[in-house]
Amino acid sequence: MIVREIRALAGELGSALRVAGALCVTAESCTGGLLAAAITSCPGSSQWFERGFVTYSNAAKIAELGVSAGTLERHGAVSEETAMEMAAGALAVVPQARLALSTTGIAGPGGAVPGKPVGMVCFGVARRAGPGIVTRAVTQVFEGDREAVRLAAVRQALQMALEDLRKARG
Repeated sequence: MIVREIRALAGELGSALRVAGALCVTAESCTGGLLAAAITSCPGSSQWFERGFVTYSNAAKIAELGVSAGTLERHGAVSEETAMEMAAGALAVVPQARLALSTTGIAGPGGAVPGKPVGMVCFGVARRAGPGIVTRAVTQVFEGDREAVRLAAVRQALQMALEDLRKARG
C-alpha cells in the first residue's frame, strides 16, 4: 500500500517539476537512497531529477553538502538545522536544480538518544526563490520497524516537495 502511494507521489512530483521546468536533487541520510530510487522509478525522471547524495556519516554531510561541523556539534545529525543545511548544500552543489529534499533520522532499531527516539526523522526542503534559497524543515516520528520508518520518510519527503512546489506557484 505505502509503496503504491510513494510511486504515485513520485509521479505527481515529476509532473509538477516538468510543468515548472525545474530539476530536483536529494540529500539523504536515514533513507539511504530510497528517495532517489522512488523518484527514478518514474519513466522520464531524467528530465526532472539531477542527482542524489547519500551522506550517511557526518563526515560525508560536511564534505559533500557543506553542512557545518558546528551545526552537527550543537544540534546533531538528526536535527532540523542539519536537514536544512543538507538541502541548501545540495542546491549549492547543483546550481541548475531548483528544489532539494533531505532526510536525516533514526530508523532503528537502535540509535535513540534522549529527545530523539527511534522513528524520528527530520526533513529539509530548499528551493531557489529569485537570487536566494528558501529552506524549511519538519520533524516527524514514525511508528514501525526500520523499513516502515524509511518508507514513511520517503512518502513524507515527496509530500513536502509537492507542497513547496504548490506554494511557489502561488
